Amino acid sequence: MLLIYCPYCEEERSELEFRQAGDAHIARPTNMTEMTDEEFEAFFFLRDNVKGLTFERWRHLNGCGRFFNAARDTVSDKFLTTYKAGLPKPDLSTLRPATEATVETYEATESDAK
Repeated sequence: MLLIYCPYCEEERSELEFRQAGDAHIARPTNMTEMTDEEFEAFFFLRDNVKGLTFERWRHLNGCGRFFNAARDTVSDKFLTTYKAGLPKPDLSTLRPATEATVETYEATESDAK
């Protein structure tokens, strides 16, 4: 089970209590009525699907109900930090260890099975 820390409740809870709510820190247009259809499509629908560190919005649905942001590694599914909505992105150098550890995958260990 994955445990996620809620910065408002100040405790770790089961992943079943949370819902992912898209990318965090999106620069929203100031006047959507002036956007072309292509610009609106790019803003509203198109998102990067990065492999590695990403910043996301989450909601503690079955707890306090509040939205917060999280820095999560999409390869290992590890949450590096969570922080309250409205706060700026944390410094990346404080989130990553100086030496990157290789993430073992099922495919990498499959040949070791006996």
